[in-house]
Formats: sequence, C-alpha cells, structure tokens
Amino acid sequence: MKPVATSSFQIVPRAELTPMQTDEMFQLLAHHFAGVTRAQFARDLAEKNWAVLLRRDSRLVGFTTLLVYETTFDGAPVSVVYSGDTIVAPEAWGSTALARGWITAVQQLRERYSRGKYFWLLLTSGFRTYRFLPVFWREFHPCYATRAPDQLERLRAQLATERFGAQYNPATGVVSFVQPQRLLGGLQAIPAGRVADPHVAFFAACNPGHSRGDELVCLTELSNDNLTAAGRRMAAPRIDETPCQPR
Repeated sequence: MKPVATSSFQIVPRAELTPMQTDEMFQLLAHHFAGVTRAQFARDLAEKNWAVLLRRDSRLVGFTTLLVYETTFDGAPVSVVYSGDTIVAPEAWGSTALARGWITAVQQLRERYSRGKYFWLLLTSGFRTYRFLPVFWREFHPCYATRAPDQLERLRAQLATERFGAQYNPATGVVSFVQPQRLLGGLQAIPAGRVADPHVAFFAACNPGHSRGDELVCLTELSNDNLTAAGRRMAAPRIDETPCQPR
C-alpha cells in the first residue's frame, strides 16, 4: 500500500531562506510561468520579507512570498500584506496546506504589524488565485456581487499606485507589467465549465489580458470577522499537516 504523502507549510523570514530553498522556489516558478528569469525572481524576492513554503514529504510543491508593511491612508496608519510570486504545482491542488499556512502566517504576523486596519493586497493573473478570495473571505473587492465602498476603492488605488506607479491603470484596476510572467500551457486557460462560476466570469471580464500576464488588483480586510466558515477552519491545523512557526 502506497504511503500517504504528508503536507507541511513553513513560514520563513526572507533573509533566512537558504540558497537551496531559493533555488527550489525559482525552479518551481519557472516550470509553471513563462518570462521568469533569475534576475527578475531575485529582485522580486529581495523586496519581500516573508515566505510561506509548501512541501509534500520533502519536495517543494508550492510557495508564496509576502511583503508585510505599514503605510498611511487618509491620515491614519494601515498595515498591508502584499502577495508576491505565488505558485502551487497541479499535483498539490487538492491540499489545503498552503491556504492554512498563508492564513496562519498573516494572523501571526499581525502581532508584528499591529497599527491600523489590516489589508491583503493581492495581484492575480490566474482565476484559481482569485477564486481563493470568495472561498475564505466574506468581503473582498472587486467582486461581482457588491460594489466596493468609495473608501476601499481609494485605498486599493493608493496602494497599487504606491507599488506599481504607471504600470497600474486606475480605470481598470489592472497592473500591466513591462516584463509580465505568464502561466504556461493549459494553466493560463479558463476551462469552459468554470466560466459558469460567476466569480470566474467576473475575473475574466475585469482582467481580459490575464493570459498575457495582466494582474487584477484585489483588496480584502484581514480580520477574523471577515473569514468565511472555510476560512475559520483553515486556522486549525490538520493532523496530517505540520506548521512551522515564524521566528
């Protein structure tokens, strides 16, 4: 009988990633995205301060990088989690370990970045990543079902402009990078059956250039009250998933 693979997530300060870990991350990203170069990956990673690594047994099968920082909006402090490079290999799509690791990480990092409200700034060129939002968060923007309050729309535009400058189009809410990363092969296509999902259809309409690497800017408040029932379950580790605490 084949042994059951064990999934684990690890929350690592970016400065403590080993050369072997960073090479694993680059290889995994380059295997699934076109337009990935060592120099570009290194620049993106250097701008981040945390990483969440997903392993199945000893193999790296997913990761996301994070920049957690403080800024001001309307004269008040806000704390922000900005997601950078993110990939989960298709073989690990059935695992919830990265989602659990991500939610665990942002909850624990809140203690270090405690001023003002706490927001997730997400860029996504893939519908699967966008679909993460309605599964785990009650309110997020943009969303087909609700219009963002003016204050949140202004905050989204401010954060995106601060980070991406002229590459961000405030009229569309989309970032078009000079050197985009595009999902390879079938990963960039939206299967016909998925367009029936209103969230997926909305994502495709908001970001028609997703297949060429355009990124939709999304924003959600990171609070326990904003978690869905599924999101709250992610905060409780399963017995077959081993979390490692940030140092």
